[in-house]
Amino acid sequence: MHFSLFYLLLHFCTHLFIYCSLSDCFSLRFFITSFLLAFYMDLKPTFGIGDESSALTVRHEFWPVEEINPKNAKFPCCLVWTPLPVVSWLAPFIGHVGICKEDGSIIDFSGSNLLNVDDFAYGSVARYIQLDREKCCFPPNLAAHTCKHRYSHTQYGSTMTWDDAIQSSVRQFEHKSYNLFTCNCHSFVANCLNRLCYDDSLSWNMINVAALLLFKGQWVDTLSVVRSFFPVILMLCLGVSVVGWPFLIGLISFSVLLMCWFVLGTYYVKSLFEC
Repeated sequence: MHFSLFYLLLHFCTHLFIYCSLSDCFSLRFFITSFLLAFYMDLKPTFGIGDESSALTVRHEFWPVEEINPKNAKFPCCLVWTPLPVVSWLAPFIGHVGICKEDGSIIDFSGSNLLNVDDFAYGSVARYIQLDREKCCFPPNLAAHTCKHRYSHTQYGSTMTWDDAIQSSVRQFEHKSYNLFTCNCHSFVANCLNRLCYDDSLSWNMINVAALLLFKGQWVDTLSVVRSFFPVILMLCLGVSVVGWPFLIGLISFSVLLMCWFVLGTYYVKSLFEC
């Protein structure tokens, strides 16, 4: 209604302006020009006329999430981690990870064609980090992207909500074969974060997901710390006492080789880790 009135008025004033030009009525021409400019500037902030960035300033309204509740295994919008049996004893930086929905339920990829819902594999959560939904991109259309990867994000699979992104990744990974060294739980979480374009990035992978939890994650409680590191210390003590220092050297070499494998596959031979 307002736009129709504006264009009708513009059409009328244009004809009047032309008439005044032919009649050489400078004062009336000046008045009409000033009036149209003021009317246009008044409509611009209200309706976004002529503002190309108006579509980009759409803010997403988030439903409030509940508090983190470790007793009930509820970690809204978090990444969670727990040690893996045997593997984490040899390389404590390796563990099992999952991502949580807005209601706090945990989703994790733990086997071929197997995604657990609210049943975290390999034990209770030991470490977690809550992510900020404000750092995600939830575009209703291509013009409303808040990230810098507008076309790439759409092609990858942008979504409207946090839970929609997780569900899209679930549909993709429920047909995947699990492999600890190439396609694992970290791959699933990285896929979710890329769909969210979290922290304005489409480059989430096994390495930076693990690093995020390792350096910024919080321990659930003291028992979680003991549960994660006691087997490592016990194995170190037994190995050194029985085999001697070569055991420690072999353990360190094993950890270094694992790290080299994941770094090489993630950043240099990406075809190995296509998941």
